[in-house]
Amino acid sequence: MALWNMISFQDPVTPIMEQLVIFHDHTMMVLTMITVGVLYMISSMLMNKLIDRNMLESQMIELVWTIMPAFMLITIALPSLKILYLLEEMNKPLISLSAVGHQWYWSYELSDFKDIEFDSYMKNTKSMMNDEYRLLEVDNRIVLPFNTKARILVTSLDVIHSWTIPALGVKIDGTPGRINQGGIMMTRPGVYYGQCSEICGANHSFMPIMIESVNMKSFMAWIKNFS
Repeated sequence: MALWNMISFQDPVTPIMEQLVIFHDHTMMVLTMITVGVLYMISSMLMNKLIDRNMLESQMIELVWTIMPAFMLITIALPSLKILYLLEEMNKPLISLSAVGHQWYWSYELSDFKDIEFDSYMKNTKSMMNDEYRLLEVDNRIVLPFNTKARILVTSLDVIHSWTIPALGVKIDGTPGRINQGGIMMTRPGVYYGQCSEICGANHSFMPIMIESVNMKSFMAWIKNFS
């Protein structure tokens, strides 16, 4: 079970990530069917002598091996296009979070509230508690309410970074001079971790991302305490 957890996806927290996991399983099922079919045909050809040297062509076989791959590609392409459009949709977000990448930390701003700006650095190993994760904990975590649509605006001030949280299904490149956006809507409370997934320099692996999902009451209390 531990090995399976290492090679499988994290539990999805957003509807988009749930769709991505379903699409992954669907694609893997199609690939498994193709692999099994090809291996069966190869082994069948090697194990028997059913060969007709006088058969030069077969219109039916050519028709089948042209239509079947096309049909399989369509069954993969249609769900993929649907998810691509869902990733780009931004329907009236209630909260906007700006994330700016630096070498090597993140700066955040909640533009819908006054004076909510902070930097987020990775915690030093010596200052960590017993129940915290090494190389993933930060001194200032992001706090957002669940069941609330949020927009993430990502950019950079130096090199290309990538704001990525696997459980949320979010991976947004932060490019200098450009603002990229993405949307999230967490469906349950919890603490979720991510890292910059772009090779941005010597300390690339030391700029983690940490987001806490809370209810709206706790979020408003955090806002009041912050200001």
